[in-house]
Amino acid sequence: MILLVIGLIVFLSIHLVPTNVELRDGLAARFGEKGYKVFFSIAALIGFVLIVLGFHKLQLHPGKNPQLWYPPVWCRHLAVALMLPAMIALVAAYVPSRIHTMLRHPMLIAIKLWALSHLLANGDLASLVLFGSFLAYAVYDRISVKKRGALGPLGERTGSAINDVIVVFGGIALFIVFLYWAHEFLIGVSPLS
Repeated sequence: MILLVIGLIVFLSIHLVPTNVELRDGLAARFGEKGYKVFFSIAALIGFVLIVLGFHKLQLHPGKNPQLWYPPVWCRHLAVALMLPAMIALVAAYVPSRIHTMLRHPMLIAIKLWALSHLLANGDLASLVLFGSFLAYAVYDRISVKKRGALGPLGERTGSAINDVIVVFGGIALFIVFLYWAHEFLIGVSPLS
C-alpha cells in the first residue's frame, strides 16, 4: 500500500502545482519554461510508475488488499456505461470541438467519470485509495480551474460539427478497444467478466 500511496502523492502533488499560479510561474521563472515542463513530466512519470507498481503489487497479494464490500452486478454494468461518456470526454480534451467548448474541461470530466465508475465496480481497499484519490483531485482541480479562469491546453479554440463527429466516434472507438481488448491486456481484468 505504501508504494501506491507514495505514487499518488508524487503524481497528484505535481499535478496540483498548476493550481497555484504563483508557485507554477515561480518555478517556470527559476528553471525556465522548458526546465519546468521537463521536471513536471519526469515527476509525473515517476509517480505514475509507482502507482502502477503499487496497485499491481496489491492485486497480487489479496491479504494486503482487503475487500471492503462486494459491488452488486448492476454496479459493474453502470461502471461500463459510464466509461462511454468518459472516453468521449477524453477525446474531446484533445480535439477542438463544440463538445470541448460545452464541457469546458473535458479531461477533468473524463477523470471524474473514470474514477467514479471504477469505485462502483471495485470494492477493495487499493481501488478505494486509487480511484478515490483521483476523484478527489479532479473535483478539487475543477473548482481551482473555475476560480483561476484557466482554459486548458486548447484555450478558447472551438471546432466545427465535423470535429464533434470525430470526438464522438473517436470516443466510441476507444471505448470499444478498451472494453473488448485493451483493459484486459493492460490491467489483466476484462470489464465484461
